[in-house]
Amino acid sequence: MKNILKTLTLALISCAAISCGGPKEAASTPADDLMARLSCMIEDGKIMLGHQDTYMYGHSWKLADDASEYVQSDVYSVSGRYPAVYGMDLGGIEVDWPANLDKNLFDHMRAAAVAHHERGGIVTFSWHPRNPLTGGDAWDVSSDQVVASILPGGEKHEYFMSWLSKAADFMSSIKTADGEQIPLIFRPWHEHTGSWFWWGQKLCTTEQYKALWQMTYDYMVGERGMTNLVWSYSPGAGELTSVEVFGERYPGDDIIDMVGFDCYQYSSNEAYIASMKNALDITKAFADEHGKLMAVTETGYEGVKDAAWWTQVLYPVMKDYPVSYVLLWRNACDAHMQHHFYAPFPGHESAEDFKIFSALDRMMFIPFCGLSKND
Repeated sequence: MKNILKTLTLALISCAAISCGGPKEAASTPADDLMARLSCMIEDGKIMLGHQDTYMYGHSWKLADDASEYVQSDVYSVSGRYPAVYGMDLGGIEVDWPANLDKNLFDHMRAAAVAHHERGGIVTFSWHPRNPLTGGDAWDVSSDQVVASILPGGEKHEYFMSWLSKAADFMSSIKTADGEQIPLIFRPWHEHTGSWFWWGQKLCTTEQYKALWQMTYDYMVGERGMTNLVWSYSPGAGELTSVEVFGERYPGDDIIDMVGFDCYQYSSNEAYIASMKNALDITKAFADEHGKLMAVTETGYEGVKDAAWWTQVLYPVMKDYPVSYVLLWRNACDAHMQHHFYAPFPGHESAEDFKIFSALDRMMFIPFCGLSKND
């Protein structure tokens, strides 16, 4: 699974079937199957649109605690289609919270992941675990000894291994009614090139960061035997000055399946386009060198303050790259965070432009012919 050549072989065998509904060659694991599907989309020149927490809440609405259907989505309300990629976060699972750090019930997250899979979509998980040394949140950077403390021999190693166990338990539990395990893109330890998380650049050494990745992978794949995870590595775009910087803390080709980056717009369109192009160029060069798929693992413009942002900014900057998917961040529902949204909602000034964007030939939403498990 680790080499894109294998996945491309699978994709070439079944690409027509995956795209058009014919007989499909069974892949050896759920993760291999997902890699083949992603490869096929790239071969067809498609970019899948993703949205974080799309079924859990949106601008001025939130899923009811007793809900049993997962059909509301700001993306759907505007475009008439669901995002192809559904993003969620595991933060809180490690300390037995019933809901994650964004107040989404884990039972709802599991059920929504299954519903999205059965619609034909792809599910990805990030993880903002709490600080296992201080007891603070993922953004608690008061100590530079956290990673050291959870590695083998560290004072919090056994404690942290119980956290990995809980994360593995949850991701292993995401199955269809007939027991089919759903493939997931798993993206832990992200934005490590910055220093705002306890695993960040200034909070641990390169060797410690790589050891954290190795320990996570060895536990979930080696000890737990999980075959449904596609492993994603994603630095922050702001710190990427070269291919060498991108790969400085890369865990290795034997662990990572796909590479990407997180890039947000904070000022002018021109500054965002320059940052995106730089990150895309660097990521593509690294992906080509290592034989990996690539994605824009997080992006967006908070408040989308440009009515034509989708067709005049986002799409033009990424359309010439082999991007498997682009994930927009979340649309907060809290009354005090009405400015915090990254996808349009009905009545927003960019909604009409988003409809045009969603209809572009290269952009993939669902329902569409291509990712249905029943094809």
